[in-house]
Amino acid sequence: MHRPPLAAVLVVAAALLTGCASGDDWSQRRPAPSAVGTPGAGFTDPDRPPAPESTVTPSPGSWSGVRPAPGTRVVLLTAGGDGPAKTLAKAVKEWAADTDVDLRTVTAAGAADLLPAVTRALDLHPDLVVSAGNDLIDPLTTVTPSHLRQKFLVVGAELAEPTENVTAVDWTGASFRGEGLGMSSTYDPASFTEARCAAAVRAGVAAALTGRTGIVVWLDDF
Repeated sequence: MHRPPLAAVLVVAAALLTGCASGDDWSQRRPAPSAVGTPGAGFTDPDRPPAPESTVTPSPGSWSGVRPAPGTRVVLLTAGGDGPAKTLAKAVKEWAADTDVDLRTVTAAGAADLLPAVTRALDLHPDLVVSAGNDLIDPLTTVTPSHLRQKFLVVGAELAEPTENVTAVDWTGASFRGEGLGMSSTYDPASFTEARCAAAVRAGVAAALTGRTGIVVWLDDF
């Protein structure tokens, strides 16, 4: 039986690997993919779009009809080893696996790495940066106004004065807004359940990918 030369086999294998990896090349910016589907009744009032920095309270499950387009580039930006941060990060990873998005994770290695971690996330040019962990709020407050083309989703906390590119999902028991304002008197780590964090990620993504940005999505009921 005739066997092709080893060099030819290697060339073909390299070409196949390159072709398979082409979808993972984040080196260039691209138009952000649109969301698949639309929010259901009760997500927001279609006749009265939410004002910047306002808070909306969507009906439970009204976000379930929205999914990111396959291959949407998402960076999970995470910091802190506390229970809420870990639960949020897990929720983002499970959502990404379920919706076929292209997820990469940037983890801050301590306090001195918080701001550099945000920069590393930006350097990847994702369609959406999802933040998990209270320690990231002050660095995001510093960085987000200078990167208005980049969409951010903050889950389980919020920025005190978000710009139009930042969407937050919060609830009673969360709502940390930065060191200058201190921890909310109602802060409760036990409120960061797996079910609530999963719903918060999906509701926040639905808002961010359908243009309802610069607002807080309040999620006491989900």
